Amino acid sequence: MSKPAQFHWLTIFQALFVTLLWSSSWVLIKFGLEDIPALTFAGLRYTLAFLCLLPFALRRSSRQKLASLTTFQWRQLIVLGLVLYTLTQGAQFLGLFYLPAVTVSLILSFSPAVVALFSRPLLNEPLTSRQWWGIIIFLVGALIYFIPVAFPLQAWLGIGIVIVGMMANSGSALLGRAVNRALHLDAITVTTVSMGIGALILLGLGIGFQGMPELSLSHWTIIAWLAVVNTAFAFTLWNITLRSLTATESSIINNTMLIQIAILAWLFLGETLNYKEIIGLVFIVGGTLLVQLRGNPLKRT
Repeated sequence: MSKPAQFHWLTIFQALFVTLLWSSSWVLIKFGLEDIPALTFAGLRYTLAFLCLLPFALRRSSRQKLASLTTFQWRQLIVLGLVLYTLTQGAQFLGLFYLPAVTVSLILSFSPAVVALFSRPLLNEPLTSRQWWGIIIFLVGALIYFIPVAFPLQAWLGIGIVIVGMMANSGSALLGRAVNRALHLDAITVTTVSMGIGALILLGLGIGFQGMPELSLSHWTIIAWLAVVNTAFAFTLWNITLRSLTATESSIINNTMLIQIAILAWLFLGETLNYKEIIGLVFIVGGTLLVQLRGNPLKRT
């Protein structure tokens, strides 16, 4: 095998490793939610991750670019932080409190289809025929998975919260694409600034409404791992792989997360799937892949 081929396969394995880290987050969050209030938990994770990334945004070149931003551009970053972190991540953590990890992951996987539908009117990016077929296949899979609908009241509350998070995630993808196209900031700086704004607000809301519990060493270990490894490190490594992988390859690798989360939830959380739900997931994975083949993946955790 030639050196370029070896390097390419190494990059693929690195990207798969990142998706495995992101998928494992769902299991760790479920464990942490047994004792830590959801909003406070999410706020602690992303505030600590922000502090890990902050040195990148404090580089001289980044500071100069930030200083040159207009008031409108700062508002864009603030809104991005509120939508992507305060709303999306807050809803995800709350949803995982009420619902199985696989169900939350499945609902959030609607994001690429929603983004694709709104890309034309908002970003002038029309859908291809392949993406339309992907949306249809995705919806068929969702129907197979959820029908017949028989959820208890508490589950409906969780579904509503996660749907809000999914819509916020879709909106943040559209806004993030627009911001990154318009601003002259690198991706790390945009992420650090928006994460810091959203995370600090989320932490304030969590402590204000749910309180700050006494955290044991195991609690802090989970929070630190999620923040340092699964967020700061994983995000950086993913961006490195994007320098070599095509959008198609990245989409395929990112799309494995639904299956990874299902397997990890079965192994560590005791969540099981019947044959109907497995068939639905297969359709959903295939449909999501067709939708995402046009551009970079949107789902990260």
